[in-house]
Amino acid sequence: MTWLWAIIVGLVLGLIAKAVIPGKQQIPLWLTIIFGMLGSVLGNWAATGLGVNETKGIDWVRHLLQLAGAVIIVAIGDRLWVSVRGHRRHAT
Repeated sequence: MTWLWAIIVGLVLGLIAKAVIPGKQQIPLWLTIIFGMLGSVLGNWAATGLGVNETKGIDWVRHLLQLAGAVIIVAIGDRLWVSVRGHRRHAT
């Protein structure tokens, strides 16, 4: 069940990140999920470093850090995806 939850969170964070970033992103859905999962891990790491990973009630700061991590990773990952896919098209 943990993996299913990670995939769902990755999908939600990845889609929100794609909606927040201006312009159209070229990455496929499966990569959006992976980048969302990585953003969640990055946000959790930052929350732990800041000491806000375990709070009473809803962890709003941790969730915002997870979203920020997803935005960063989706933005960078999309640029890398476009550059790799662009070079591959020219090579064939």
